[in-house]
Amino acid sequence: MATKINLLLQQVPKNALLISSWMTKQKMSTKEQSLCVTSGWLNRLSQGVYYRVGDVPTLYAAISSYNKQLEKKCFVGALTALDLRGFSHFVAMGKPTAYLFTQTLQRLPFWLLNNAWDMEVRYFTTKIFGSDFIGIEEMEVNGVELLVSSPERAFMECLHLVPAYYSIMDTYYVMEMLTTLRPKLVQQLLEVCTSVKVKRLFLYMAEKSKHPWFHAISLSKVDLGEGKRSIVKNGVYNNKYGITISKELDDYE
Repeated sequence: MATKINLLLQQVPKNALLISSWMTKQKMSTKEQSLCVTSGWLNRLSQGVYYRVGDVPTLYAAISSYNKQLEKKCFVGALTALDLRGFSHFVAMGKPTAYLFTQTLQRLPFWLLNNAWDMEVRYFTTKIFGSDFIGIEEMEVNGVELLVSSPERAFMECLHLVPAYYSIMDTYYVMEMLTTLRPKLVQQLLEVCTSVKVKRLFLYMAEKSKHPWFHAISLSKVDLGEGKRSIVKNGVYNNKYGITISKELDDYE
């Protein structure tokens, strides 16, 4: 038993989880898994979810374990992804928040969403970029491998959450820092994105920021839809992009 559990523990990073169905595939029966708990090798986080005695499972380690052991694709996105890549204009107070995303047909399990992690979880399902995971990249964070939105996609995810979760001004301050976005990836994302609001806001902010990469975008290939879009109430209407934005953003220079 000791040899078998040691071999399993060598396959996962510190503070990771061991999920029962994956352990079973590694030739450790559910009975043996229970014995590992009673013998002091493992602690039980939830039904069918374990971690090494002495470890303190982190949210990122849990997501990495969930993805790798169950062959899932939960990814870190929006402002959290931008923070991981060094794009943030303010320091959050208190426990940090992790914005997590999956495709609409994949729902995160209860144990991942509701455990007392080292980060607050805000979870969304989305299909506004289709099903090909364009702009999702692997990134090592604190010793574990995560799927993380590229800066290009992460910023568009922020716009998707405006104004419910982010203010329009806060997102614009981030846009000002995005001087090195890859125009080819921006183009791909804009062409597959189904949110008219996201596309119009992105182009408005990019043009206003005067980033050199903006001029490499082929606007004729981006479907901006029909009609007006109101992002905020009692704002200022921008005729070029057909959006109502805040007066503060319109006046900002």
